[in-house]
Amino acid sequence: MSESPFPARQCALARELAGLDLHALAVVPGASLTYLTGLDFHLSERPTVAFFRQHGAPVFVIPELEEGKLDGFPMDICVCTYGEDPSIWPEAFREAARAGGLDGQRIGIEFGSMRVLELRMLEGAMPGSTYPDGHEALAALRICKDAHDIEKMRSAVQVAEDAMGHTLSAIEPGITEREAASRLTARLLDAGCAPEIPFPPIVAFGPSSANPHATPDDRALRSGELILCDWGANVEGYFSDMTRMFTYGDPGNDARHIVEVVGHARQAAAQTAGPGVPASEVDRAARAVIEKAGFGERFVHRTGHGVGLEIHEAPYIRDGNPMLLRPGMTFTIEPGIYLDGVAGARIEDIVAVTEDGVDTLTALPRELVDIAAR
Repeated sequence: MSESPFPARQCALARELAGLDLHALAVVPGASLTYLTGLDFHLSERPTVAFFRQHGAPVFVIPELEEGKLDGFPMDICVCTYGEDPSIWPEAFREAARAGGLDGQRIGIEFGSMRVLELRMLEGAMPGSTYPDGHEALAALRICKDAHDIEKMRSAVQVAEDAMGHTLSAIEPGITEREAASRLTARLLDAGCAPEIPFPPIVAFGPSSANPHATPDDRALRSGELILCDWGANVEGYFSDMTRMFTYGDPGNDARHIVEVVGHARQAAAQTAGPGVPASEVDRAARAVIEKAGFGERFVHRTGHGVGLEIHEAPYIRDGNPMLLRPGMTFTIEPGIYLDGVAGARIEDIVAVTEDGVDTLTALPRELVDIAAR
């Protein structure tokens, strides 16, 4: 069994907090709490906050009914619980403030995830504290994945690929986008995906595939149409995200052409990516291929986004982003061409930056697959 990564992550966070002159970071349920502890709490009408301090054990405020999740937790923590009566919740936060020496301190919060509910509890229990944005403390750590992270992401990729393999046999003329997406969702769960799938699968037929974020509806598949599938899996909180192109019967040369151009663009971006390369150059490499083919105005989104404990996170592979790629960064490469009212094509992989290039985590064939010929 591999060594737990969480103590080292909390120590690294303490160093980041010192550099930002923060006494502690207050974290609510979500990706950051999972990253630091491996614990799976959910946002609900009951406030849950964990305080990670520069010095000393973390301090948790949780509902009594969630206390069982901490059984056997391998690190020292201070736990303050409360019952169902909302009038007593503030006292649990005052107890946490006393236990952690939090009042009168600079307590970092993540502006993108901290709710007003929890913030009001903090302000009431620690009126002498200030609450600056502390997201940089964790962003600096989470952006480069370690071996534990990438192992879980590989597992999420495998689950997603297995699910698609068991879904294709059900896709034939007459099936609706909604039915195909439903079957793919069921196969994801059968293959080992956690119940909280990263996002509802996109299954888009023919003209619907020209919408990059199409919502599956009751449109039935017709022979010869392009089929765009964008889906992912969740394994222990780590996500995968991929897109592949299919058809049922011959879609015609024009459709095959845009899939081929997108494939070449994906390859150019993957060959460009590596340590020390600006994120914008990866975007530029993909975009140049599509522009040369005459479809530049039909590539309407960035080339990729980071993925890990969140389906969209840094780094963002877009024009104008000067961020230099570093080993351990994981992100999608997903160029696309979208012809309104006709069809669209997108091919998406996840890559991990290595010391000398990138390692592509996704393995399904990237060529257009004719399901009827399987």
